[in-house]
Amino acid sequence: MERRIFNSAAIWTVLGLLSGLGYRELTRTLEFTGKTQLAVAHTHALVLGTVMLLIVLILTRVFSLATDERLGYLLGFWNAGLALTFGMLVTKGTLQVLGNELANHKAVAGVSGLGHILLAGSFVVLFLIVRKGLGSTPTPAAEVAPASVS
Repeated sequence: MERRIFNSAAIWTVLGLLSGLGYRELTRTLEFTGKTQLAVAHTHALVLGTVMLLIVLILTRVFSLATDERLGYLLGFWNAGLALTFGMLVTKGTLQVLGNELANHKAVAGVSGLGHILLAGSFVVLFLIVRKGLGSTPTPAAEVAPASVS
């Protein structure tokens, strides 16, 4: 499970960096100077994808959460929710830069809202998992530090 969490964080890092580059190049090429949802896509991917999943990885290691079957559901719903949210930020932002009226379509907001709902539910599951993990004996720091990521 720890490997899956790590791999997800790495993928979100790549997506976050690429979306930042895409935003910069698209707006520069089209000389777009207005506000766009595309501007925040990379921060969503980096903070909610990379940083949050690395925090989950640390919590998993410290509190031995890998045995909790809900952790797999958490990762699946978290990635799905973030994928919907991130995808709609990129879609709506690109449409805004291109001046397309579909950027304001209610379906875009609806799908993005669904992504946010999945993320909110995942936060609840994360807190439930961590609360259960608090009852277990924490892994001593000496046992956590030498582990490698092979």
